[in-house]
Amino acid sequence: MTRKKRPDIAAALQQAGGLREGASRQVAKDSGVPEAHVYGVGSFFHLLAEPDVELRVCTGLTCQLAGADALLVAARAQGIEAVGCSCLAACDAPVPLLRGREVLPAMTLDDVRGVALEALRSPAGEHWQRAVGPELELDASASRLLHAPSYEGASFAKARALGPQGVIDLIARSGLQGRGGAGFPAGIKWRSVAAQAEMQRYVVLNADEGEPGTFKDREVMLRRPDAVLEGLAIAALTVGAKEVYLYLRGEFDRPWRAMSDAIAEFERRGTFGEIAFHMHAGHGAYICGEETALIEALEGKRGMPRIKPPYPTEKGLWGKPTLVHNVETIGCVPAILERGAEWFEALGRTGAGTKLYCVSGHVVRPGTYELPLGATLDELVEAAGGYTVGLKAFSPGGASSGFLPAAERGRPLDFKALAEVGSMLGSAGVVVLGEGVDMAWAARQQLLFFEEESCGQCAPCRIGTRFVRERLDAYIAARDGGDAAAMASALSQVADVAWEMDEGSICGLGMTAPLPLTSAMRHFPSDFPGSSTGDFPGSAKLG
Repeated sequence: MTRKKRPDIAAALQQAGGLREGASRQVAKDSGVPEAHVYGVGSFFHLLAEPDVELRVCTGLTCQLAGADALLVAARAQGIEAVGCSCLAACDAPVPLLRGREVLPAMTLDDVRGVALEALRSPAGEHWQRAVGPELELDASASRLLHAPSYEGASFAKARALGPQGVIDLIARSGLQGRGGAGFPAGIKWRSVAAQAEMQRYVVLNADEGEPGTFKDREVMLRRPDAVLEGLAIAALTVGAKEVYLYLRGEFDRPWRAMSDAIAEFERRGTFGEIAFHMHAGHGAYICGEETALIEALEGKRGMPRIKPPYPTEKGLWGKPTLVHNVETIGCVPAILERGAEWFEALGRTGAGTKLYCVSGHVVRPGTYELPLGATLDELVEAAGGYTVGLKAFSPGGASSGFLPAAERGRPLDFKALAEVGSMLGSAGVVVLGEGVDMAWAARQQLLFFEEESCGQCAPCRIGTRFVRERLDAYIAARDGGDAAAMASALSQVADVAWEMDEGSICGLGMTAPLPLTSAMRHFPSDFPGSSTGDFPGSAKLG
């Protein structure tokens, strides 16, 4: 069924200053959309629902390690309307603050104390130095972050010469997998969209990077917006789409400018012919990183995941076949067109291609590093200058991947090897935790994130995220108070609830939300003395 295009309600509310008194009524009047729908959209997104918040302090795990709570207290002490917020994709420069939609990276207590809101300045400056490396030769790099942008469209011209079937075969032979989390073969997606009988098709860029510990897509858009846009144009040409939608998270002010400028340059040159690019800003909802939730948001609705099937390749944006790709994935496409499928496949160690890994936490130079797919944690941290303290634990793929112990430091960081130990590569947002970190505390930080970012559509997720976090709070209180009986019972139902969340949730958020706790308990029992989660079928999947 074809869905009717709606006005961009969220953008209209943003222009109105958020969900202030009378805003939903005025937007409804101007757009012809019922006020209840307008309010429903506005109340869903953090950046619209809380218009009076002046400052947001990232309280993700990496930023908590760097003292985020102290910055939040300091800001409030000065009368600033400040709140904690989910990861701002600046884990390489903790602690970032969000003023309006402007990210201020690497802020410290000295930068906040005694400084008025409007006078806050990041010590890193507008063009803060971000660690990216190691610098690879052109022959060994698929993302090419350290190479100069090009607006000639040479790979697009090659795609036109190859024709749709030739390009699809090339992408399939390359072994390119989705770099956003799922690792789904790109060639299968392209072939599916191209094979649909419906001729109105769309290409969508998923740039709603919100997984804690992840910031690689930010770097790709800042450094190589040309490659992202050329990859999107090649995809559109190949699957028969005339329109491309770019969905960037609302906190990406600088990537937004970089992508907008690159679109303008390509349009000035006429490089991609009649292919049209449309920019769309998110408004603060992690769940919109899930492709169907993102599509719902693009359609002017609350960003809630759809039940699949049908998949977006069959019925996506406005009910039409839609190819959705992550920034890193689509950014590899021009290099594959230029150098060939066999070249890309040979770059990897345990899978095709190179991989952009983000690393933060207890390392010398947090940043984005391009390494062969299947590199180990020790290799990644060596590129980042080494560990600052002895290694205790790490998350290999953001909060959704749970925690692994130091004993797994030699395991390939790839899709298969991590799945074998109940984890996942996910977004490759690697967070390193040194000796001395309480894993119950670390798990709690991740559980708070999932509780806050659950869209509330599924009861197992909506209720389960809160329940699991509350039970961990009860355990920590009992442990710190020496109450052995309460320690023994506090987490006894977690396994059952985790199973229900895995079985009953529509999307991956609810399925993986308990993993930080279940994996921490499995691998670090000394941090959970006197506790038990019970057991249940499928426990290996949950850590």
